[in-house]
Amino acid sequence: MTAQPDYTGPAGSVPPMRTLAELREALAAYGFPGDRKEFDAELGAVDLDDLTRVREITQAYRHRVLLRRDANATAAIARTTDDVAAELRRKLHEAGAR
Repeated sequence: MTAQPDYTGPAGSVPPMRTLAELREALAAYGFPGDRKEFDAELGAVDLDDLTRVREITQAYRHRVLLRRDANATAAIARTTDDVAAELRRKLHEAGAR
């Protein structure tokens, strides 16, 4: 197997996401289509006293923005199933040849 490149993080600057308002703006500008609407729906359905769940939701959507800002992650998400299957077959073949 070939070594994978070290993770270098998002390309370019990361938008501020310290508050719910900033996270909503980042989702609108950099998120996947529908992310902001889904974020608002998920957050609206949770009891605000359940701080663990509120934190889980906000962290998940912050991560989605970071994924969209990362060129390697975006390329990986865009890969076709056939492309991934071919890579796995090649790696299994290489591992068996050793």
